[in-house]
Amino acid sequence: MTFVSADRAEPLRFPDAQVPGVRLAGDGIDVSVPAAHASGVELCLIDAPRSPGQTERRLALAGPSGGCFHGHVAGVGAGQRYGFRAAGPWEPSAGHFYNPSKLLLDPYGRAIDGQPVLAPALHSHRVDSNLAPVGHPWTPDERDSAPYMAYSVVTDEAFDWGGVGRPEVAWDQTVVMEGHVRGMTMLRDEIPAELRGTYAGLAHPASIRHLKDLGVTTVELLPIHASMTEPHLARQGLTNYWGYSTLSFFSPNPAYATAAARRAGPEAVAREVKGMVCLLHQAGIEVLLDVVYNHTCEVGLGGPTVCWRGLDNLAWYLHDGSVPARYADVTGTGNTIDFRRAAAIGMALDSLRHWAERYQVDGFRYDLAVTLARGYDGFDPEHPFLVALRTDPVLRRLKHIAEPWDVGPGGWQTGAFPVPIAAWNDAFRGDVRSFWLTGPKEMSAGRRPPSVRHLATRFSGSADLFSRSDPLGDHGPMGSVNFVTAHDGFTMRDLVCFDHKHNQANGENNRDGSDDNRSWNHGTEGLIIDSDSTGVAGSELGFDAIASLRRRSIRNLFAALAFSAGVPMYCAGDEFGRTQWGNNNAYCQDGPISWLDWELLAWQNDLLETVRHLFALRRSHPALRPHSYLTGELCPDGLPDLGWRDFGGAPAAPGRWHDSSFRQVQMLRHNPSAAARDALVVINGDLDGRDCRLAAAKPGAVWELIWDSVWDTPDLRTASDGLEGPLETAGDQVVPVHLLSTRLYLSKPL
Repeated sequence: MTFVSADRAEPLRFPDAQVPGVRLAGDGIDVSVPAAHASGVELCLIDAPRSPGQTERRLALAGPSGGCFHGHVAGVGAGQRYGFRAAGPWEPSAGHFYNPSKLLLDPYGRAIDGQPVLAPALHSHRVDSNLAPVGHPWTPDERDSAPYMAYSVVTDEAFDWGGVGRPEVAWDQTVVMEGHVRGMTMLRDEIPAELRGTYAGLAHPASIRHLKDLGVTTVELLPIHASMTEPHLARQGLTNYWGYSTLSFFSPNPAYATAAARRAGPEAVAREVKGMVCLLHQAGIEVLLDVVYNHTCEVGLGGPTVCWRGLDNLAWYLHDGSVPARYADVTGTGNTIDFRRAAAIGMALDSLRHWAERYQVDGFRYDLAVTLARGYDGFDPEHPFLVALRTDPVLRRLKHIAEPWDVGPGGWQTGAFPVPIAAWNDAFRGDVRSFWLTGPKEMSAGRRPPSVRHLATRFSGSADLFSRSDPLGDHGPMGSVNFVTAHDGFTMRDLVCFDHKHNQANGENNRDGSDDNRSWNHGTEGLIIDSDSTGVAGSELGFDAIASLRRRSIRNLFAALAFSAGVPMYCAGDEFGRTQWGNNNAYCQDGPISWLDWELLAWQNDLLETVRHLFALRRSHPALRPHSYLTGELCPDGLPDLGWRDFGGAPAAPGRWHDSSFRQVQMLRHNPSAAARDALVVINGDLDGRDCRLAAAKPGAVWELIWDSVWDTPDLRTASDGLEGPLETAGDQVVPVHLLSTRLYLSKPL
């Protein structure tokens, strides 16, 4: 590395000096970087990176002014690679790790080139070959980290959107699919090989056609911010596939771009991301980003120094107030960004506006969102960050979804986030799994199962959680994002095939991942596969009764998503029964375990048709997606908006809801509109078939059997259940209902 000194950058006047980042301005760039405790910061301009005789030009910035170092540099344009070096106190006991030998990324950098290479030189303190700290107290490492670092890149962010706007799908029409940009298309033959696993691949006509056919209105993408693999994974030759280890909050991950875009440079990568969003918008599909503002890739104090720790460790990270300074970790990752401080809040809001304005995304899902709303006294629903999401003129127009927990004190806050911030409903996940999977498993062992009470609460929109008092009123059902599966945990298929996790491939002796799976293998652990299977593909042969019941259980789980009040979300691939072979924590599996296998067997195509049908029914019939809580109150036509009946046709008695034997129920949703059809959902959670006296239909109508979870496909409804009786049935008639099944009737005028 050759260093070339230069004059100081021309200082900026206020207020520009306090606007962080590097921006094209006039004849060059304006530069501002937050580093309030530093004694000096240099801008490092890098030419011909990672080449012999690489040159780095250093320019001293003015400051600090308002906590930032700043300047204007003439003659610098788009494509310039750069970083920072910060000087200041080396006082680990006080939380300061300034070391000008370390090249640092711009925390506001709009694009990134390269990937950090984990090496001893990447640490601000001295470490051994195993990256463990050397000596006590820690001493600064004098090796230059630049050869091992990624670089920030100056960009021209212009893009022609061609007049395409956001779809702005209403919450009650929203169906969310959570997926990974790479994993969704890596094995898809319909997509050209050069596009598989990329942003462009996700926007390919085959991908869009699949989403549209399913009725998916919104894709929620696992993190696409540039990320870095943690040291413990790198030592095992694994990667952080999910991307919850952020390297840059403003830069897209170049690893998900096509090879052509990567060769063309960071601006081409950004254009590919914008092109993906634009094409999805043209198809009427929203794009939500999973964002991880609660921690960074620098892990604990002993981790690498790539950005925030080197610029201002004490300001960016949450500390416990002790001496020597220690991190307060409420994320379980080793570090936590301190959202009690304006710098952290401002950075997150600037990042959100950047993605909303420059990339036109439609909203965000916030990883460990409780961390982002922690004040000095714990979680605060009126935290400045949450207030900003609700009032900022750019952000308040978007969808916001909280993961409503972290691992700190008082970390479970489902339903406590203020209107209009929706939240993942883990109670829905747990109660639906418990009723359809854990319950039958308990009954088959002679133990008492859960009653239908909690399932009924979730079908009704989880008012117990989302109707908490708020000055703006209750969330209503649309505050609840209902899910049974997500990226972490078993897939839908694995829920019905495994009682226990099988995470050996993760290299942690199966210690990682949750043990609270609430799954049921239906009597046989694992997939039922051909004995000649390699373990990567196979057909379910033999064990017909078990395989059939497993598939019915999957259909019951999807029915809960489609027929419950709230916003349904499922994980990509569950619609055709993908498996991760029992791995319930595949965060480090960038391979067949995580990638969607599009070579579908006959039963998988049947499931795909069923899922399409269920969400088409939801879309077509308002009774299946109420936008307010139904309480049994009388509608203008004199009929109640909601009714619960037992299988004898009588109103469900209050005391029965707590009876573990009460696992059969009818839910009737009434819509007073003459053009709308009432819905009757019949649930039998018993291990035996039962006769059910159907609740009365509204005057002048009969019930039409629309769907039954015992049917392999929707078009087999006339004969496949083996039950006698007409598809149209007057109310107060007795019909046989299969064990462990869900039925949907819709009212039909006589």
